[in-house]
Formats: sequence, structure tokens, C-alpha cells
Amino acid sequence: MGAGSWGTVFAKILADAGTPVTLWARRASVAAGIRDRRSNPEYFPDIRLGEAVSATDDPAEALKGAGIVVLSIPSQTLRENLAAWSDLIEPDATLLSLMKGIELGTTSRMTEVIAEVTGADPGRVAVLSGPNLAREIAEEQPTASVVACTDHDRAVAVQRAVITSYFRPYTNTDVVGCELGGATKNVIALAYGMAAGMGLGDNTKATIITRGLAETTRLGIRLGADPATFAGLAGLGDLVATCSSPLSRNHTFGEQLGLGATLEEAARVTKQTAEGVKSCRSITDLARKVGVEMPICDAVERVCHEGLDPRAAVAELMGRETKPETDTLRSNNV
Repeated sequence: MGAGSWGTVFAKILADAGTPVTLWARRASVAAGIRDRRSNPEYFPDIRLGEAVSATDDPAEALKGAGIVVLSIPSQTLRENLAAWSDLIEPDATLLSLMKGIELGTTSRMTEVIAEVTGADPGRVAVLSGPNLAREIAEEQPTASVVACTDHDRAVAVQRAVITSYFRPYTNTDVVGCELGGATKNVIALAYGMAAGMGLGDNTKATIITRGLAETTRLGIRLGADPATFAGLAGLGDLVATCSSPLSRNHTFGEQLGLGATLEEAARVTKQTAEGVKSCRSITDLARKVGVEMPICDAVERVCHEGLDPRAAVAELMGRETKPETDTLRSNNV
């Protein structure tokens, strides 16, 4: 459900794994292009989609008989769209989230929204996360990912449905950790991009990744996640890929801000607003709600939504009170 860049590539993965898939596109022209030309005319027109991929703009047609429902739409539109689709979903279908965000207002993770709106048992709801830049996967460059579900058997079923010669999925039961890693890395990638735009070097960038991971881990531990998750593909792996790659929309958007662009100017360069710009508010709201300090995420929020100059944000972060490093991973203090 969703024919954007990642939804399209994930349909390709499913088809290449031997799993027949119907791709729902919001626009009829996109669905027709996939059927007629075997490629998405809006995203990756140069990438061929196999015969196992069908496409439609009719949600009922897409969802009929589906054993796995893959949700790949902008995170802040999930609740509204899913409310319209929930009655069409098969009663025992696995609901797989590809989305990496926290809902504004409720501070709910995407799997929580899915369970709430559909009434599905949380054991039916899974998340896929990892270092998964869509263009590289479309070109069949090797990568790995994590399928997380509290029902291990469902995670294994999804794993078997998506494994290919270029896409290697692992399983995990830590849904909370995998989702928080995927959502928070977008915000940290904005900070990394700002540093790149300001001409700062590898020491600064490594510091942002490391301390960003520490923030994410603390939040995850407070919410019941397994700390080991953040050292894996859905944590460090996704964070490094999103921060460092020019293919990352969050990296590129942050870089434009570091160069002095406004939000509107950065959005024109990236063609749309990066997920981290929206998620930084919901993530910092969640952190405040549970009493966890996240200074990098706070700084990004202030740059994006309060007009703080990125250079001033760096000065504030560097001027914070010094502390032992390991203590910051064992407590809420940073």
C-alpha cells in the first residue's frame, strides 16, 4: 500500500523472492504505468518490475486475499488512510510497516497506530527496518534488514517472503527498538547533513552518529526496548546509511539547512520535506513525556521549527556540561 520509492522497491523485492504482489498507487496514472511499462513512471522509471507485480489504484482490489499487507505511506497520513482501508484487510493478515516516524500529537509508533486503527492484535503487526536506501536496493546492491514482530513465527513468515540474492532479512522480537531506531535516525541524519553543509569534518560527523545513537538507545531503554537492537541493523546500520549517504533525503535536506537554506528552499531541492523534519517534534515530545533528554534531536527541532541557526546549535551542544560517557548510557543524563 503505497507506490513511492520504498514501496515500489519493496514490491520488487517481494516479486524477486517469488511472492506475488499487488502494488497500490494513489494515482491511476502510476498504476497504469506499472502495468503497461513494468516500471514506476514517477519513481525509478529505469528499474524493471517483474511479472509477479500487479498494480491498481483501487484499495479493495489491492487488499483482497492479501496474507501480508505492507504499509508504505507517509507516516503522518497513516491513521487517515488506514481508517479507510481497515475493513478491507483480511482478518488474519500480517500488517507490515515500512514507515519510520512517530505520529504527531499522540507520539504513537506506527505499529501502535496500526493496531489501534485496525483493532488487530499487536502480534499481527510487524515492522521492517535497516540500512535500506531504495536506489541501491533497486539496483540489487546487497543489503540486510530486520523484520521485527512480537510473534516470532510471523516474523519468520515475512522473512521467507522477502529473502532474495541481494536482500537478506533477519528476525527480531523487539518491535519497539526497531521502530525507534528507524524514526530517530532521520532526525540525527538532519544534524549530520547540517554539519556537512557547514563544512565540518569527519570528527564532527562521527560524534553526531555516536551521540545520536546514545540518545536513541536511552529513549529505547526507557520504553522497554532491548539495548542490543541499537547496535544492529535497525539501529547503527540504519543510522550510518541515512546519515552518510547523499541518497538520503534527510541528509540532503539537512545539508541544505547547513548551507543556509530555509525549510522551503531545502524542500524544493529534495522535492519534498524530509521525514525527520516532521518527526523531530513528535520524537522530542515523546522523550519529554517519558523524561529522557535528547539534545541533538532538541537542537534539530529548534533549527527546523524555531529558526535557530545551525551554527548556534553546534555552539550550544559543545557548551553543555561535561559528563562521563558511560554514565550517559546508563541514565537519562547526557
